[in-house]
Parts: sequence; C-alpha cells; structure tokens
Amino acid sequence: MEERLFKFIKDAVYKVTGKKGLFYDTDFVKDLALSSFDVMNIVCIFEDHFDIDIPSRDVWKLHQVKDVIDYMIRKGITDV
Repeated sequence: MEERLFKFIKDAVYKVTGKKGLFYDTDFVKDLALSSFDVMNIVCIFEDHFDIDIPSRDVWKLHQVKDVIDYMIRKGITDV
C-alpha cells in the first residue's frame, strides 16, 4: 500500500511541478521549494482522486512524503 501511495504522490508532484527525485523523507518546501500554490494543486489531485476532503489545517502538517502516506492510511485510503 505504501509503495502505491508513494508512486501516486510522485506522479502528482511531477504533474504539478515537473520535479522528480522524491524519497520518503523529501520535504515539499525545503527540498523541492514548492510554493503554497503547488501544494494546494497537489492536494486537489488527492481530493479529486480519492474523493476526500483534506482540511487546510491538516495540509500544513504534511511536510514530508512519509507524512502524506501516513495521513492517507489514517484516512482509510486502501486503493490507489
């Protein structure tokens, strides 16, 4: 499950930013220099694909790729 979520995150980041080279500990802002606009576009991809709502207060807690994976698993995402 984690590998499929990781691939989905990697594809979403590439689709929005064109950036590659993600790892589990990649920080979206520090390592990739994503803007808040980039982050929100990636969040929208997740919300649309998984038919969920991710509150803004949760988004700003998701600093690294592994944070997103853990969050999605806690939200009950089991199929990518």
